[in-house]
Amino acid sequence: MTPATRLYPKVALFAAVLASAGIPLYIHLPSFAASELGIDLATLGGVLITIRLIDLIQDPVLGWLVDRYAPQRLRLSQIGLAGLALGFLMLFVLPAPIAPLPWLMAALIVVFTSYSLLHILFYGQGVTLAGGSQPHAHLKLAGWREAGLLGGVLIAASAPQILITLGRDAPYREFGLLLVTLIALAALSTRALWVGPAGHPVTRRKLNLRQLWAPAPMWLLLIGLINALPVALSSTLFIFFVEDRLQLPNLTGPFLLLFFLSAGLAAPFWAMAAKRWGARQVLVPAMTLAIFSFGWAAVLEPGSTWGFTIVCLASGAALAADMVILPALFAASLARFELPEGIGFGLWSFAAKVALAVAAAVALPALQAAGYSPAAQNGVEALNALGLAYAVVPSLLKLIAIFLLLATPRQMLYPESLQSTRT
Repeated sequence: MTPATRLYPKVALFAAVLASAGIPLYIHLPSFAASELGIDLATLGGVLITIRLIDLIQDPVLGWLVDRYAPQRLRLSQIGLAGLALGFLMLFVLPAPIAPLPWLMAALIVVFTSYSLLHILFYGQGVTLAGGSQPHAHLKLAGWREAGLLGGVLIAASAPQILITLGRDAPYREFGLLLVTLIALAALSTRALWVGPAGHPVTRRKLNLRQLWAPAPMWLLLIGLINALPVALSSTLFIFFVEDRLQLPNLTGPFLLLFFLSAGLAAPFWAMAAKRWGARQVLVPAMTLAIFSFGWAAVLEPGSTWGFTIVCLASGAALAADMVILPALFAASLARFELPEGIGFGLWSFAAKVALAVAAAVALPALQAAGYSPAAQNGVEALNALGLAYAVVPSLLKLIAIFLLLATPRQMLYPESLQSTRT
């Protein structure tokens, strides 16, 4: 076992904490904002798109900062973790000293800025830990990283529902305290991640912004953005779909657990499959599986417990392939062209968050305009609109992502190392 691979369990732990400010936050924000703060869906959508406009400038700047102060990555990670803990305290634990809407915006800005810094640091450091431009090494690290991310998503996505099911008086407050505790544990136990694989400090890499516009990383970034939109939509609308379309509110927590458990178990198998058969040969079937699962969800009737169980298993497994293979391809592309990984993953982080924000900013007001209201008596047209947004639109977006992947020139997928070992 190399010095770098000994750090992979710490990679998984840090990833689990980082995951709490990603998809789970978008899963719970609509319900939390409506029930605890009295903020409607259209207003929340506007808040999220406004914050993403801040990211338009912020994420590339944070990427530059990570590259500029590469030897200070440990200190930057501590600042990011402290900011993430503060943001969760503001959002879920501390009473708002001002009106709920501006306090929510302030809390989300702190959370998302800290998350951006940590995300860019973490994925950029993965290039260093993997040691070179061979995607086999990046896939191995990605297997640990994405398994940790999915484990963190599993905990963060299901914890509030579990607390609500247990009848806790302040489930979101306890959820916030749980997140802060996990962040503190990660800060104490993952310090070794922020040095080079041989135990030496990370050196500053010369910035070359022009190289970022090389065809390979930009094309992969486009695929990553389009491919992130379906899961962003389904994540944002998951709770609404289960509670109002399927009329199974008591099973929201178990369904979330099942979805992310399926993804976590599938992640290492997708990594091994990509090493053996190649990235494209694995990603296309995985994306096709996602389309079939979304299509199945679109025709489910209220009370379809077993039908949606199959959807959770299939779509969770399909998600794992996206999370493991695409970031590994992008990391290998950055290393291959000797690009600044901080700015590179600043753009990758921005693309992922744009997908989540666009999903919320477009879908939530559109559903409200169609007459849908959470946890209310909704008519047939409103519930049909919910099913369309949750299942049909993601399927169409997945088809576009598959087309882009099939149109990708072979050399952009770095064939000398990520193609089938059996050729």
